Amino acid sequence: MAGAASLTAQRQPSASEAPSAAVNLTLQTADGGYVGEARCTSCHKAEVTEFHKTPHAKLADARSAQPMNCESCHGAGNAHADAEEAAHGDDQKTAAANLLIFSFHGTAQVNAARCLTCHASARGQQAFEHSQHAGAGVACQSCHTTHMVEAVRPTTAGAPPLAQAALFTVPQLPAETRWLRESLLKDSQPALCYTCHASERAQFSQPFHHRVPEGSMKCTDCHSVHGSENRASLSAPGWDTCTTCHADKHGPFLFEHAAVRVEGCVVCHTPHGSTARFLLARRESRFLCLQCHGDTHGAQTVVPHSRLGFQARGDCTRCHAAIHGSNFNQYFLE
Repeated sequence: MAGAASLTAQRQPSASEAPSAAVNLTLQTADGGYVGEARCTSCHKAEVTEFHKTPHAKLADARSAQPMNCESCHGAGNAHADAEEAAHGDDQKTAAANLLIFSFHGTAQVNAARCLTCHASARGQQAFEHSQHAGAGVACQSCHTTHMVEAVRPTTAGAPPLAQAALFTVPQLPAETRWLRESLLKDSQPALCYTCHASERAQFSQPFHHRVPEGSMKCTDCHSVHGSENRASLSAPGWDTCTTCHADKHGPFLFEHAAVRVEGCVVCHTPHGSTARFLLARRESRFLCLQCHGDTHGAQTVVPHSRLGFQARGDCTRCHAAIHGSNFNQYFLE
């Protein structure tokens, strides 16, 4: 019965909510060097076509009713368009013309600043400038693309798949459908995250792991990639990220496991993957417990565990079953 209750208490993460960005667009006039979307389309038809499938194309400034278009992100295009037409295919002149418009080839800080013109007010994105990704030189376009033409080739093309991905895998969506549904990401999670986080890819290859490789979970179910005050960029402080799904472990409990209160779930579990069941940090759970409860001369040594008398076989949880916390017994007995 306890196992059945635990399964019902464990729930899937809720659906991601769309960011609430405040659109802040410059009024585009011919005097300001703006040429309009029609002129951009003459050379960049594929980009414009894909752009109009995105949520960006449906936005407009609330004050001026200026719709979002190519020049909203790339800036006034008159000088660029005139130079491109005057180049007549000459490579050097074309390269010079490309410098006359903002094309997201600057530093990560400069590129992200253009997106943060609107997204600085978005829920979950306002702290991006202070995030670990920004500090590592990762800009918005490192993961996202507003034009599907830039995302047709997966970032992990040619990489060997994880063995677990062949079992219980969620069916993959067509590339364009996936792109539109997953925040305009260049590739699906976790493949996109693996391009930098190779050590986590190796951890998910362990026998026991959260079902991220299979597609049942994604990295952003736990991590806030646009910035977080929590360690490891977790979405919630402490163990609240874990108990979003593992609700039966949340509490509050009358008798709490002190290690969980101080260190959180990671004091015992390795969340990305482990060779031990339940994602434990040690292969045998009693050795995990004895890392803290192995002081045979201190106050931890209580009856029935006399000096050097702790059990040599089996698991501590045979007796201390309510190890995450209890409302009935201070020693987590049931």
